[in-house]
Amino acid sequence: MEEIVVTEEHPARLVALSAAQPTGQLTIGNLFGAIQNWIPLQDHHDTLFCVVDLHALTVRQDPRQLRKHIMELAAIYLAAGIDPEKSVVFIQSHVHQHAELAWILSTFAQLGELERMTQFKDKAQRHRHNVNAGLFTYPVLMAADILLYGTHVVPVGEDQKQHLELTRDIAIRFNNLYGPVFQVPEPMIQSQGAARIRDLQNPEKKMSKSAESDLAKVMMLDDADTVLKKFKKAVTDSLGKIRFDETNQAGVTNLLTIWCAATGHSREEALAHFSHDLYGKLKVETAEAVNAVLTPIRERYHLLMDDPMELERILVRGAERAAQRAEKMMVRVLDVLGLPVHAEIRRRG
Repeated sequence: MEEIVVTEEHPARLVALSAAQPTGQLTIGNLFGAIQNWIPLQDHHDTLFCVVDLHALTVRQDPRQLRKHIMELAAIYLAAGIDPEKSVVFIQSHVHQHAELAWILSTFAQLGELERMTQFKDKAQRHRHNVNAGLFTYPVLMAADILLYGTHVVPVGEDQKQHLELTRDIAIRFNNLYGPVFQVPEPMIQSQGAARIRDLQNPEKKMSKSAESDLAKVMMLDDADTVLKKFKKAVTDSLGKIRFDETNQAGVTNLLTIWCAATGHSREEALAHFSHDLYGKLKVETAEAVNAVLTPIRERYHLLMDDPMELERILVRGAERAAQRAEKMMVRVLDVLGLPVHAEIRRRG
């Protein structure tokens, strides 16, 4: 990353933005691979965390369920440790500048670039009955999410790197024409150990909330008994050795990885702790470690969901803070493009 001079436009803290779609509960893969890594960012970055509900519309949603999932995801963010006093926590559709900038950026994104997006190809295959234009331009809306706030770093997994590269290309293309309007963001790749949480029934696959089998995934809001049941039924092997070996012992390796993520212990400490080579004990202790992390999150989540007015207050305040920042960027973008900027009309928007 190029050196950033601290000025009024570039605060001492780098801006970090991350987001998730409200398409149902999150798994412990989301927790250990992403959210858990977001928490410490709040102490040394200017952080924004967004529920990207507009992105969810590329797939047909039940309106009541979508509304419910949006609030649930916001509550999970907060329950997991995102502090609204340290970070801006908001819902994407509450800040109209996201959609506004996305349209403008779509005129700077090339058709060929969007056609090459791997996720578009995958989703188009899975949703052949609804390959809509929004699915095609999804990465442009993601670019708007990022560029609106002068984002310096974006915590992303490997599956989102291609979208971030497109964001960078669009920003550079725009800046080459109109001057340094957009900060060109850099990826912040999550640590590999915690990010590689695998399916409990098929450890060759990444754990996914869309997995057909409930036994394959541990959800962040699963109760303690359900968590224990799922780990007891986790796939291992017949080798009778507890070691890190993704090729021959993917299931055991996954359990060890989860235990390390939940406890903070190293691989070496895990191998020493489980030197007894008893798979049953590995499964139970991994479940106990996960429950130790999830129990306080579940408790805070239910407190938030039981007080919807407080949750709404936090999100409205977050949207106000986000909109103030987004509007400054939009005025700048409109101005350099030659579009008329009328302060009174902008305020009404």
